[in-house]
Amino acid sequence: MDRLAFSTKKSYRTHLGHWVKPKWGEHRLEQVRTMAVEQWLRDLLLAPRTKVHLRNTLHVLFECAVRWELIKDNAISRVRQGGSRLAEPDVLTPDEFHSLLKELEDDRVRTMVVLAGCLGLSRSEFIGLKWSDFNWAAGTLTVQRGIVHNHVGKTKTQARRKPVPLAPELVRVLEQWRVKTPYCADSDWLFASEFKNGAEPYWPDSLLKHFVKPAAVRAMITKRVGWHTFRHSYRSWLDETGAPLTVQKELMRHASIQTTMNVYGKAMTDTKRQAHTKVVELVLRKSVKSEGNVVFVPALI
Repeated sequence: MDRLAFSTKKSYRTHLGHWVKPKWGEHRLEQVRTMAVEQWLRDLLLAPRTKVHLRNTLHVLFECAVRWELIKDNAISRVRQGGSRLAEPDVLTPDEFHSLLKELEDDRVRTMVVLAGCLGLSRSEFIGLKWSDFNWAAGTLTVQRGIVHNHVGKTKTQARRKPVPLAPELVRVLEQWRVKTPYCADSDWLFASEFKNGAEPYWPDSLLKHFVKPAAVRAMITKRVGWHTFRHSYRSWLDETGAPLTVQKELMRHASIQTTMNVYGKAMTDTKRQAHTKVVELVLRKSVKSEGNVVFVPALI
């Protein structure tokens, strides 16, 4: 378990303690049969994706048993469990994102939302950022860590540690925040909590509850808004820019990268930067008419 991310360990413990052990804890390994597990999953009143996670946890457990030669066959390999979402995740339009930003008066929270929306960062990633993670000369960010329940650990996958480009507008937003925060040294957390004298970052769920969700209500956004909404929205906005799927996977930092993507990943730096810049322009700039001409004005400046 030491090599696993904290969030993965926590998920395994939850799955094993709440569902697997109460049902199968008294059974011998060879007594756990494929169809019996399928029936058990079918009867659970849980979301399909949660059932997939349970199935996968069992599969990992039985793979360990096979490797340790306790059993010869992994019965969970043949367990079928669909993972279709019960509902499609909500994504924001650029106009809705603009409206939300206008309602966020707190600079720190607005900067969080901008990072989540313009880079597709997850909650654990943007909370775990330090100023040293940015290469200002190259205009890139490399996510070095993730924070889950105030526990600092590795990123979800190695792919999440790949550098991502920073558009000039996004750099300006970050520079503005660095001027305003008292914790601006390279070793400081990007969103250090003054309540902890900068030793720890803020709790993102608290900020979501007290700032982001009320702002969404004021902006008359009826969709469900959570931190992961911005990552889903980022993927949707990449589609709008016409970015190739391979570039989207690079910018999203997905782990399921095929060999061709690994081979050409370094060669597509300019393409990645162009796609990222288009997203930032899409959500941070607004077009206004000036003397009959359309000009672009940064929405946050």
